[in-house]
Amino acid sequence: MALTSGLGGQLSIDLGALARNWRALDKVSAGALTGAVVKADAYGTGITMASKALHAAGARFFFTATVDEGMAVRAAVPDAHIFILNGLYPGAANLYVRQNLMPVLSSMAMLEEWLAKCLERNEAYPSAFHFDTGMNRLGFRLNEASIVRDRVQSLGYAPQMIMSHLACADQPNHEKNRTQLALFGSVMTQFPGVPASLANSAGLMTGRDYHFQMVRPGIALYGGRAVNGRKNPMAPVVTLHVPILQIKEARTGESVGYGASHALSRDSRLAVLGHGYADGFLRSLSASNTRPGGKVVIRGKVCPVIGKVSMDQVTVDITELGHDIPNPGEGAEVLGNVLDVDDQGDAAGTIGYEILTSLKGRYNRNYIGDGNLPPG
Repeated sequence: MALTSGLGGQLSIDLGALARNWRALDKVSAGALTGAVVKADAYGTGITMASKALHAAGARFFFTATVDEGMAVRAAVPDAHIFILNGLYPGAANLYVRQNLMPVLSSMAMLEEWLAKCLERNEAYPSAFHFDTGMNRLGFRLNEASIVRDRVQSLGYAPQMIMSHLACADQPNHEKNRTQLALFGSVMTQFPGVPASLANSAGLMTGRDYHFQMVRPGIALYGGRAVNGRKNPMAPVVTLHVPILQIKEARTGESVGYGASHALSRDSRLAVLGHGYADGFLRSLSASNTRPGGKVVIRGKVCPVIGKVSMDQVTVDITELGHDIPNPGEGAEVLGNVLDVDDQGDAAGTIGYEILTSLKGRYNRNYIGDGNLPPG
Protein backbone atom coordinates (compact mmCIF):
# COMPACT_ATOMS: atom_id res chain seq x y z
CA MET A 1 0.00 0.00 0.00
CA ALA A 2 1.42 3.36 -0.98
CA LEU A 3 1.80 5.90 1.78
CA THR A 4 -0.13 9.16 1.64
CA SER A 5 1.83 11.15 4.24
CA GLY A 6 5.00 11.37 2.16
CA LEU A 7 7.05 10.44 5.22
CA GLY A 8 7.91 6.84 4.37
CA GLY A 9 10.19 5.21 1.84
CA GLN A 10 10.49 6.91 -1.54
CA LEU A 11 10.55 4.56 -4.52
CA SER A 12 11.34 6.27 -7.81
CA ILE A 13 10.90 4.57 -11.18
CA ASP A 14 12.64 6.25 -14.10
CA LEU A 15 10.36 5.56 -17.06
CA GLY A 16 12.79 7.35 -19.33
CA ALA A 17 15.53 4.88 -18.36
CA LEU A 18 13.09 2.02 -18.94
CA ALA A 19 12.38 3.38 -22.43
CA ARG A 20 16.08 3.82 -23.18
CA ASN A 21 16.77 0.25 -22.08
CA TRP A 22 14.08 -1.10 -24.41
CA ARG A 23 15.39 0.96 -27.33
CA ALA A 24 18.96 -0.19 -26.67
CA LEU A 25 17.87 -3.84 -26.65
CA ASP A 26 15.81 -3.28 -29.77
CA LYS A 27 18.97 -2.12 -31.56
CA VAL A 28 20.84 -5.23 -30.42
CA SER A 29 18.05 -7.52 -31.58
CA ALA A 30 18.32 -5.98 -35.06
CA GLY A 31 16.08 -7.99 -37.42
CA ALA A 32 14.03 -9.57 -34.63
CA LEU A 33 11.00 -7.95 -33.04
CA THR A 34 11.60 -6.89 -29.46
CA GLY A 35 8.87 -7.71 -26.98
CA ALA A 36 8.65 -6.67 -23.34
CA VAL A 37 8.14 -8.98 -20.37
CA VAL A 38 6.01 -7.15 -17.80
CA LYS A 39 5.04 -10.00 -15.47
CA ALA A 40 5.25 -9.65 -11.67
CA ASP A 41 3.94 -6.07 -11.81
CA ALA A 42 6.60 -5.25 -14.41
CA TYR A 43 9.31 -6.59 -12.11
CA GLY A 44 8.03 -4.47 -9.25
CA THR A 45 7.96 -1.19 -11.15
CA GLY A 46 4.20 -1.05 -11.77
CA ILE A 47 2.64 -2.81 -14.74
CA THR A 48 0.37 0.04 -15.85
CA MET A 49 2.97 2.80 -15.99
CA ALA A 50 5.72 0.51 -17.27
CA SER A 51 3.55 -0.86 -20.07
CA LYS A 52 2.58 2.64 -21.18
CA ALA A 53 6.21 3.76 -21.21
CA LEU A 54 7.37 0.67 -23.09
CA HIS A 55 4.60 1.12 -25.63
CA ALA A 56 5.57 4.77 -26.11
CA ALA A 57 9.16 3.62 -26.65
CA GLY A 58 8.03 1.26 -29.43
CA ALA A 59 7.11 -2.05 -27.82
CA ARG A 60 4.03 -3.73 -29.26
CA PHE A 61 4.36 -7.29 -27.95
CA PHE A 62 3.97 -7.87 -24.23
CA PHE A 63 4.41 -11.00 -22.13
CA THR A 64 2.72 -11.55 -18.78
CA ALA A 65 2.50 -14.60 -16.55
CA THR A 66 -1.17 -14.43 -15.63
CA VAL A 67 -4.49 -13.43 -17.13
CA ASP A 68 -4.96 -10.64 -14.56
CA GLU A 69 -1.62 -9.17 -15.61
CA GLY A 70 -2.65 -9.44 -19.23
CA MET A 71 -5.88 -7.59 -18.51
CA ALA A 72 -3.92 -4.84 -16.77
CA VAL A 73 -1.76 -4.41 -19.88
CA ARG A 74 -4.85 -4.43 -22.11
CA ALA A 75 -6.38 -1.63 -20.03
CA ALA A 76 -3.15 0.39 -20.20
CA VAL A 77 -2.28 -0.31 -23.85
CA PRO A 78 -5.42 -1.17 -25.85
CA ASP A 79 -3.57 -2.06 -29.07
CA ALA A 80 -0.96 -4.33 -27.45
CA HIS A 81 -0.35 -7.92 -28.53
CA ILE A 82 -0.35 -9.81 -25.23
CA PHE A 83 0.91 -13.34 -24.59
CA ILE A 84 0.06 -15.16 -21.34
CA LEU A 85 3.11 -17.23 -20.44
CA ASN A 86 1.32 -19.45 -17.91
CA GLY A 87 -0.90 -20.66 -20.71
CA LEU A 88 -4.61 -21.34 -20.81
CA TYR A 89 -6.29 -21.68 -17.45
CA PRO A 90 -8.94 -24.47 -17.58
CA GLY A 91 -12.38 -23.12 -18.41
CA ALA A 92 -11.14 -19.59 -19.06
CA ALA A 93 -11.01 -19.53 -22.87
CA ASN A 94 -13.94 -17.08 -23.14
CA LEU A 95 -12.08 -14.57 -20.97
CA TYR A 96 -8.98 -14.77 -23.19
CA VAL A 97 -11.14 -14.22 -26.25
CA ARG A 98 -12.98 -11.24 -24.73
CA GLN A 99 -9.73 -9.61 -23.67
CA ASN A 100 -7.90 -10.51 -26.89
CA LEU A 101 -5.19 -12.36 -24.94
CA MET A 102 -3.02 -15.03 -26.51
CA PRO A 103 -2.32 -18.09 -24.35
CA VAL A 104 1.09 -19.72 -24.64
CA LEU A 105 -0.13 -23.30 -24.94
CA SER A 106 2.11 -25.88 -23.32
CA SER A 107 0.11 -29.11 -23.03
CA MET A 108 -2.22 -31.23 -25.11
CA ALA A 109 -5.07 -30.41 -22.71
CA MET A 110 -4.54 -26.67 -23.24
CA LEU A 111 -4.29 -27.17 -26.98
CA GLU A 112 -7.49 -29.17 -27.22
CA GLU A 113 -9.45 -26.69 -25.12
CA TRP A 114 -8.24 -23.77 -27.24
CA LEU A 115 -8.95 -25.56 -30.51
CA ALA A 116 -12.42 -26.44 -29.23
CA LYS A 117 -13.13 -22.77 -28.62
CA CYS A 118 -11.88 -21.91 -32.11
CA LEU A 119 -14.16 -24.54 -33.64
CA GLU A 120 -17.12 -23.43 -31.54
CA ARG A 121 -16.75 -19.82 -32.73
CA ASN A 122 -15.44 -20.72 -36.20
CA GLU A 123 -12.53 -18.39 -35.52
CA ALA A 124 -8.78 -19.10 -35.45
CA TYR A 125 -8.02 -17.28 -32.20
CA PRO A 126 -4.27 -16.66 -31.93
CA SER A 127 -1.98 -18.46 -29.53
CA ALA A 128 1.66 -19.45 -29.13
CA PHE A 129 3.08 -22.94 -28.57
CA HIS A 130 5.75 -23.51 -25.93
CA PHE A 131 8.11 -26.48 -26.27
CA ASP A 132 10.28 -27.67 -23.39
CA THR A 133 13.85 -27.97 -24.66
CA GLY A 134 15.45 -28.70 -21.32
CA MET A 135 14.02 -26.80 -18.35
CA ASN A 136 11.33 -29.29 -17.35
CA ARG A 137 9.04 -26.42 -16.66
CA LEU A 138 6.00 -25.56 -18.80
CA GLY A 139 6.05 -26.80 -22.38
CA PHE A 140 5.13 -29.60 -24.73
CA ARG A 141 7.59 -32.47 -24.61
CA LEU A 142 9.78 -32.68 -27.70
CA ASN A 143 8.25 -36.01 -28.68
CA GLU A 144 4.87 -34.24 -28.84
CA ALA A 145 5.99 -31.82 -31.54
CA SER A 146 4.86 -33.99 -34.43
CA ILE A 147 1.58 -34.77 -32.64
CA VAL A 148 0.89 -31.06 -32.15
CA ARG A 149 1.86 -30.35 -35.75
CA ASP A 150 -0.46 -33.03 -37.15
CA ARG A 151 -3.34 -31.95 -34.91
CA VAL A 152 -3.27 -28.30 -35.94
CA GLN A 153 -2.58 -29.07 -39.58
CA SER A 154 -5.67 -31.26 -39.67
CA LEU A 155 -7.72 -28.20 -38.74
CA GLY A 156 -5.78 -25.65 -40.77
CA TYR A 157 -4.70 -23.83 -37.61
CA ALA A 158 -1.30 -22.18 -37.21
CA PRO A 159 0.11 -20.60 -34.05
CA GLN A 160 1.27 -17.03 -33.97
CA MET A 161 4.62 -18.19 -32.65
CA ILE A 162 6.51 -21.18 -31.30
CA MET A 163 8.82 -20.62 -28.36
CA SER A 164 11.04 -22.15 -25.72
CA HIS A 165 13.05 -20.80 -22.78
CA LEU A 166 16.76 -20.99 -22.06
CA ALA A 167 17.79 -22.47 -18.73
CA CYS A 168 21.39 -21.19 -18.58
CA ALA A 169 21.46 -18.07 -20.74
CA ASP A 170 23.03 -16.07 -17.91
CA GLN A 171 26.10 -18.30 -18.45
CA PRO A 172 26.80 -17.75 -22.16
CA ASN A 173 29.38 -20.53 -22.43
CA HIS A 174 27.21 -23.17 -20.81
CA GLU A 175 26.82 -26.21 -23.04
CA LYS A 176 23.10 -26.37 -22.33
CA ASN A 177 22.54 -23.20 -24.35
CA ARG A 178 23.84 -24.83 -27.51
CA THR A 179 21.91 -28.02 -26.76
CA GLN A 180 18.66 -26.12 -26.34
CA LEU A 181 19.35 -24.11 -29.49
CA ALA A 182 19.75 -27.34 -31.49
CA LEU A 183 16.65 -28.90 -29.98
CA PHE A 184 14.61 -25.79 -30.67
CA GLY A 185 15.82 -25.89 -34.26
CA SER A 186 14.44 -29.43 -34.54
CA VAL A 187 11.06 -28.17 -33.36
CA MET A 188 11.11 -25.31 -35.85
CA THR A 189 11.40 -27.77 -38.74
CA GLN A 190 8.00 -29.14 -37.71
CA PHE A 191 6.42 -25.68 -38.09
CA PRO A 192 7.90 -24.11 -41.22
CA GLY A 193 7.10 -20.45 -41.66
CA VAL A 194 5.91 -19.95 -38.08
CA PRO A 195 7.77 -17.18 -36.20
CA ALA A 196 10.00 -18.41 -33.38
CA SER A 197 11.21 -17.01 -30.07
CA LEU A 198 13.90 -18.34 -27.73
CA ALA A 199 15.88 -15.44 -26.26
CA ASN A 200 15.25 -13.82 -22.91
CA SER A 201 17.42 -10.85 -21.83
CA ALA A 202 20.56 -12.94 -21.52
CA GLY A 203 19.86 -14.87 -24.70
CA LEU A 204 19.42 -11.59 -26.56
CA MET A 205 22.86 -10.49 -25.36
CA THR A 206 24.52 -13.85 -26.04
CA GLY A 207 24.28 -13.78 -29.82
CA ARG A 208 22.03 -13.46 -32.84
CA ASP A 209 21.82 -17.22 -33.27
CA TYR A 210 19.30 -17.07 -30.43
CA HIS A 211 17.20 -14.15 -31.71
CA PHE A 212 14.97 -15.70 -34.39
CA GLN A 213 11.89 -13.55 -35.07
CA MET A 214 11.11 -12.33 -31.52
CA VAL A 215 13.19 -11.66 -28.41
CA ARG A 216 11.64 -11.39 -24.95
CA PRO A 217 13.73 -9.19 -22.63
CA GLY A 218 12.69 -8.94 -19.00
CA ILE A 219 15.25 -8.18 -16.29
CA ALA A 220 17.46 -6.07 -18.59
CA LEU A 221 14.59 -3.66 -19.23
CA TYR A 222 14.49 -2.81 -15.54
CA GLY A 223 18.22 -2.27 -15.17
CA GLY A 224 19.13 -5.68 -13.78
CA ARG A 225 22.12 -7.83 -14.68
CA ALA A 226 21.22 -10.46 -17.26
CA VAL A 227 24.60 -12.10 -17.92
CA ASN A 228 26.85 -13.25 -15.10
CA GLY A 229 30.46 -12.10 -15.18
CA ARG A 230 29.87 -9.17 -17.52
CA LYS A 231 29.54 -5.48 -16.84
CA ASN A 232 25.85 -4.62 -16.83
CA PRO A 233 25.20 -2.23 -19.76
CA MET A 234 21.67 -1.31 -18.74
CA ALA A 235 20.56 1.97 -17.16
CA PRO A 236 19.23 1.73 -13.59
CA VAL A 237 15.47 2.21 -13.44
CA VAL A 238 14.71 2.04 -9.71
CA THR A 239 15.96 4.10 -6.79
CA LEU A 240 14.81 3.66 -3.21
CA HIS A 241 15.35 5.95 -0.24
CA VAL A 242 14.10 5.13 3.25
CA PRO A 243 13.92 7.35 6.35
CA ILE A 244 16.35 7.36 9.24
CA LEU A 245 14.29 7.04 12.40
CA GLN A 246 16.90 7.32 15.13
CA ILE A 247 20.63 7.79 15.70
CA LYS A 248 22.05 6.09 18.76
CA GLU A 249 25.32 5.30 20.47
CA ALA A 250 26.15 1.71 21.49
CA ARG A 251 29.06 0.27 23.44
CA THR A 252 31.51 -2.54 22.77
CA GLY A 253 29.98 -5.92 23.55
CA GLU A 254 26.37 -4.82 23.21
CA SER A 255 24.28 -6.80 20.73
CA VAL A 256 22.08 -5.56 17.91
CA GLY A 257 18.76 -6.99 16.77
CA TYR A 258 16.81 -10.19 17.28
CA GLY A 259 18.75 -13.24 18.39
CA ALA A 260 21.70 -11.12 19.58
CA SER A 261 23.65 -12.53 16.63
CA HIS A 262 25.77 -9.41 16.17
CA ALA A 263 27.83 -8.16 19.11
CA LEU A 264 29.70 -4.89 18.67
CA SER A 265 33.49 -5.09 18.63
CA ARG A 266 33.85 -1.34 19.23
CA ASP A 267 31.90 1.62 20.51
CA SER A 268 29.62 2.41 17.58
CA ARG A 269 27.17 4.90 16.21
CA LEU A 270 24.05 3.31 14.73
CA ALA A 271 21.23 4.46 12.49
CA VAL A 272 17.85 2.76 12.70
CA LEU A 273 15.98 2.91 9.38
CA GLY A 274 12.24 2.68 8.78
CA HIS A 275 12.57 -0.23 6.41
CA GLY A 276 12.30 -3.99 6.88
CA TYR A 277 11.37 -7.27 5.32
CA ALA A 278 7.74 -6.15 5.11
CA ASP A 279 9.00 -3.58 2.60
CA GLY A 280 11.04 -6.00 0.53
CA PHE A 281 14.38 -5.65 2.33
CA LEU A 282 14.94 -9.37 2.58
CA ARG A 283 15.73 -10.93 5.95
CA SER A 284 18.65 -12.66 4.28
CA LEU A 285 20.30 -9.21 4.15
CA SER A 286 20.81 -9.55 7.92
CA ALA A 287 24.35 -9.52 9.28
CA SER A 288 26.05 -11.29 12.18
CA ASN A 289 29.56 -11.50 13.57
CA THR A 290 30.24 -14.36 11.16
CA ARG A 291 28.44 -13.12 8.05
CA PRO A 292 28.20 -9.71 6.35
CA GLY A 293 24.81 -8.52 5.16
CA GLY A 294 23.35 -5.78 3.05
CA LYS A 295 24.45 -2.18 2.82
CA VAL A 296 22.88 1.24 2.36
CA VAL A 297 24.29 4.64 1.39
CA ILE A 298 24.06 7.55 3.84
CA ARG A 299 25.52 10.94 2.99
CA GLY A 300 27.39 9.39 0.10
CA LYS A 301 29.09 6.63 2.10
CA VAL A 302 28.31 2.92 2.13
CA CYS A 303 27.19 1.74 5.57
CA PRO A 304 26.79 -1.93 6.53
CA VAL A 305 23.71 -3.56 7.99
CA ILE A 306 24.32 -5.01 11.45
CA GLY A 307 22.07 -7.50 13.18
CA LYS A 308 18.94 -9.06 11.81
CA VAL A 309 16.53 -7.28 9.52
CA SER A 310 13.19 -7.04 11.28
CA MET A 311 9.72 -6.44 9.88
CA ASP A 312 9.76 -2.65 10.02
CA GLN A 313 13.34 -1.61 10.80
CA VAL A 314 16.95 -2.34 9.97
CA THR A 315 20.01 -1.07 11.80
CA VAL A 316 23.19 0.09 10.06
CA ASP A 317 26.60 1.08 11.41
CA ILE A 318 27.41 4.72 10.64
CA THR A 319 30.51 4.99 12.83
CA GLU A 320 32.70 5.59 9.77
CA LEU A 321 30.78 8.78 8.98
CA GLY A 322 32.67 10.37 11.86
CA HIS A 323 31.32 13.80 12.73
CA ASP A 324 29.12 13.89 9.61
CA ILE A 325 26.14 12.68 11.59
CA PRO A 326 22.79 12.44 9.76
CA ASN A 327 19.57 13.61 11.32
CA PRO A 328 16.36 11.64 11.87
CA GLY A 329 14.16 12.14 8.83
CA GLU A 330 17.05 12.07 6.37
CA GLY A 331 17.03 9.40 3.71
CA ALA A 332 19.24 6.36 3.33
CA GLU A 333 19.66 5.07 -0.21
CA VAL A 334 18.89 1.35 -0.51
CA LEU A 335 18.89 1.22 -4.32
CA GLY A 336 20.44 3.71 -6.69
CA ASN A 337 23.63 4.55 -8.51
CA VAL A 338 25.96 3.23 -5.80
CA LEU A 339 24.14 0.03 -4.80
CA ASP A 340 21.87 -1.53 -7.40
CA VAL A 341 19.45 -4.45 -7.34
CA ASP A 342 22.23 -6.90 -8.16
CA ASP A 343 24.44 -5.63 -5.34
CA GLN A 344 21.64 -6.22 -2.86
CA GLY A 345 20.79 -9.54 -4.51
CA ASP A 346 24.38 -10.72 -4.19
CA ALA A 347 24.48 -9.69 -0.53
CA ALA A 348 21.21 -11.55 0.12
CA GLY A 349 22.40 -14.71 -1.62
CA THR A 350 19.75 -14.32 -4.30
CA ILE A 351 19.31 -12.48 -7.61
CA GLY A 352 18.32 -8.99 -8.65
CA TYR A 353 15.02 -10.37 -9.94
CA GLU A 354 13.92 -11.18 -6.40
CA ILE A 355 15.00 -7.79 -5.08
CA LEU A 356 12.95 -6.01 -7.75
CA THR A 357 9.85 -8.17 -7.46
CA SER A 358 9.91 -7.78 -3.67
CA LEU A 359 9.39 -4.01 -3.93
CA LYS A 360 5.83 -4.15 -2.66
CA GLY A 361 6.54 -2.25 0.53
CA ARG A 362 5.09 0.84 2.12
CA TYR A 363 6.52 3.33 -0.33
CA ASN A 364 5.52 6.56 -1.94
CA ARG A 365 5.95 5.75 -5.63
CA ASN A 366 7.29 8.46 -7.88
CA TYR A 367 7.39 8.05 -11.67
CA ILE A 368 9.94 10.09 -13.58
CA GLY A 369 9.65 10.85 -17.29
CA ASP A 370 7.87 8.68 -19.87
CA GLY A 371 8.64 6.57 -22.90
CA ASN A 372 8.68 9.50 -25.29
CA LEU A 373 10.92 11.96 -23.51
CA PRO A 374 13.54 10.26 -21.35
CA PRO A 375 14.91 12.66 -18.76
CA GLY A 376 18.37 13.94 -19.58
